Amino acid sequence: MSQVENHADLQIVGMRCASCSGRLEKALNQLPDVTAVVNLATEKASVTFDPNLTNVDALIKAVRDTGFDAHVTRDFAAEKADRLKAYKMEKLRFFISVALVTPMVLSMLLMLFEVHLIIPTWGQWALATPVQFWIGARFYRGAWGSVKHGSGNMDLLVALGTSAAYFLSVAIVVFDIHQPVYFESSAVLITLVLMGKLLEMGAKAKASSAIEKLIELQPKIAHVERDGQVLDVSAGSLRPDDIFIVRPGENVPVDGVVLEGTSSLDESMLTGESMPQTKNADDKVYTATLNHQGMIKCRATAVGSHTQLAAVVRMVEQAQGSKAPIQRLADKISGIFVPVVLVLALITFFVWLKVEGDFAYAIITAVSVLVIACPCALGLATPITVVVASGLAAREGILVKDAAALERAHKLAVLVLDKTGTLTEGTPALTDLRPSTTSTVGELSRIAASLAQHSTHPLSVAIMDYAQAHATMPLPITGFDEAAGSGLRANLDGAAFMLGSPAFIANQGIALDEASIQGMQKQGKTVIAVAREQVLLGYIAFADRIRPSSRVAVARLQEMGIRVVMLSGDNETTARAIAEQAGIEEFVAEVSPQDKARYVGSLRNEKTLVGMVGDGINDAPALAAADVSFAMKSGSDIAIEAADITLMRNDLNSVADAIDLSHVTLSKIRQNLFFAFAYNVLGIPLAGLGLLNPMIAGGAMAMSSVSVVSNALLLKQWRPGEPISDSEVEKTVSINPESTQIS
Repeated sequence: MSQVENHADLQIVGMRCASCSGRLEKALNQLPDVTAVVNLATEKASVTFDPNLTNVDALIKAVRDTGFDAHVTRDFAAEKADRLKAYKMEKLRFFISVALVTPMVLSMLLMLFEVHLIIPTWGQWALATPVQFWIGARFYRGAWGSVKHGSGNMDLLVALGTSAAYFLSVAIVVFDIHQPVYFESSAVLITLVLMGKLLEMGAKAKASSAIEKLIELQPKIAHVERDGQVLDVSAGSLRPDDIFIVRPGENVPVDGVVLEGTSSLDESMLTGESMPQTKNADDKVYTATLNHQGMIKCRATAVGSHTQLAAVVRMVEQAQGSKAPIQRLADKISGIFVPVVLVLALITFFVWLKVEGDFAYAIITAVSVLVIACPCALGLATPITVVVASGLAAREGILVKDAAALERAHKLAVLVLDKTGTLTEGTPALTDLRPSTTSTVGELSRIAASLAQHSTHPLSVAIMDYAQAHATMPLPITGFDEAAGSGLRANLDGAAFMLGSPAFIANQGIALDEASIQGMQKQGKTVIAVAREQVLLGYIAFADRIRPSSRVAVARLQEMGIRVVMLSGDNETTARAIAEQAGIEEFVAEVSPQDKARYVGSLRNEKTLVGMVGDGINDAPALAAADVSFAMKSGSDIAIEAADITLMRNDLNSVADAIDLSHVTLSKIRQNLFFAFAYNVLGIPLAGLGLLNPMIAGGAMAMSSVSVVSNALLLKQWRPGEPISDSEVEKTVSINPESTQIS
């Protein structure tokens, strides 16, 4: 039986630290033909499985057997409601815990000012017990689940540490031992851990705010035209082909195409493009974009999960749930961390028992080691940074497929650019009409339009666009014949006419002016010739205009130390002209789609990290062959599917922005990992030397996670490179329909 893969995203409940996510990931991956990645920051498991061998229920059972709970991820609003409910419950427990520990803490603080507010030991016992076993029950449940599966986690460390302090105090009270009690230490420790988790939950919510803002832009109500009436209905009830109206100041409810009206829409939330985009009949509009001016009537083309907004949200969530390669180090350390800490705590206990001979002091010092060593910060260091960075990228119209691509981007040594649609606008436009002495501009234009009217070739389309713009009516023709990629033949008024490449016309025995042709090709133009019988009527030139921002973007990439190479299917003269206009020194001309992939592969064989930017179906093999691939949104779905990063704005500057964000993100991840490692490297010895009591250790542990998340949130200060205006870039091509006649 052939394997049929399926995919499920599970929302996990109960994870506390990197050891939890690692244990759960291991348990899921032990199932037959299951590949799972568990993300601590998003609390999700991304699972690929064979439905012939297992199913979602089995996956959820495996999660529950590991000591956690899970359900299939629902829509963002439902998950947000659950998180809000959990946050409120966590807050309630925290404030109850604060109320119970406040008398004990207040008593200790007043002693510093020689004010003695004595709380009897039985009173401390009474205050600490509900904190230990009701508020702290979650730690015991988590610890038991961890021990059952032969591993350790943060819950185990907290449960062992607080239990040691609590039961030591109970023994002191019951057996009337003349020692101070430590009820306040265990109770305050649990309260501080709760405070840390509460702050962490709030910070995580801020980290995923990019998705939330996108979703909140989608309107709830749509104005639908039915039976000649405009009705207000739920936007979620719209179906493809429904006719809807968008008034000024409203957001578009679903993806569609304009039928009537003219307006300008703010699409920045999808593309990162700050300038409003003019919309006329037949133009596409997208969900949640803002209508600035006039009223437009549209036809729905995509609704619900098929809209552009839904695709963006899915891709951002996919990136946020993926795991960066740099996380592997933290995962390996977390896997052995808890057992090592337990051994260190035992060593600390026995050493201090031998040195001081004080059982209570030895226990409390060991408790400090257990508590301060919790690996929460280590587990959050990388994923929380990826969550923030993915959201930032989406805000700027850069959709990252996975964290590995974001990590690799900053290491790129070579960036290969496809010419058409990447450096250039991708659509050729007629730039020159050069009639011979036997013809005129008007005749050349009319004959070309007549021959091109039945062809779908891009150059034929450009001829027809020019003819329409200049009110040139094509004439009826007979005997139409098209030689694919070469030229056209047809009969007009009893004479045979031809239009095609210089080689196609020359093969008919017609003499051409090679100097004239090469002169236009050196300007980056594509040249065709028109002839009647054996008489040359003239040349027509086309140019695929270089994007206004391409030259600046190439300069930015080169300043980053990246070697930029252009690939083109054009002849060498045209390719060289475009490369010079873009400021690119290295290019390869007359390259087939297969050659593009081979060229990228040859660069990778040089042991350098290679990136590829493209937009067409023919770019897909090369995109797949690159270490990091970028697809322009104007390109084909196949190219976008093959790419690691999709650029919603058709601007090469977005590639430079993505690489810059990769630099900043990796820097922030390294900072977080350094802080997390340094915290444990410094904290454990200080606790072991008796320089930290359990309450200070608990506070430090709680704040370590918060500091890592807060440091990741500083990424939100990142801004992309400044966009350029058209006036800052020299125009490279100008239409010259009245070119000088050739001799």
